[in-house]
Amino acid sequence: MSIVRRIARPLLATGYVANGVESFRNSSSAAQHLAPVVTAAGKAFPQAGPALGNPAMVAQGLAAAQVGAAVLFALGRLPRLSAGVLVTTTALNAYADYRAAEAGTPEQKAARRSTAFKNSSLVGAVMLAAVDTEGSPSLLWRAEHLAEDVKKNARKLGKDTQKQVARAEKAVQHAVKQS
Repeated sequence: MSIVRRIARPLLATGYVANGVESFRNSSSAAQHLAPVVTAAGKAFPQAGPALGNPAMVAQGLAAAQVGAAVLFALGRLPRLSAGVLVTTTALNAYADYRAAEAGTPEQKAARRSTAFKNSSLVGAVMLAAVDTEGSPSLLWRAEHLAEDVKKNARKLGKDTQKQVARAEKAVQHAVKQS
């Protein structure tokens, strides 16, 4: 892991840990912010209705997931998976914060816009982290190149087999002529 990643990952994760702990402690206010999102998710996925029935539990679950993913990300363990979890939780929290923010006065609108930009920036940062392969090729790249190598080897094997068959035919024809 490069020195930049060793420094950047914990720095990025600290805000998520703090926000997750705060949301976990104040799950009732977090549940109020998440209520429209939970309701919409319940309508979109009726099978998830029982799991989404208690918004406070959903808020605590999201907070726990955010803290766990942030800690794993800061430690460099499963960084792409944990960044993906952070993208999801951050997007949900950003949407809930935006809907819950007051926008009656110009100052409130400016604060709401500033918070939305900050949350969008954080989503972008963890999206970049989610696709960071640390200089190693991605699984898709590896799979594509493996398939290409298999095709090349199959072609070579086919050509070698054709040569062997041709030699065997010549040997049989030569043996038939001599007998």
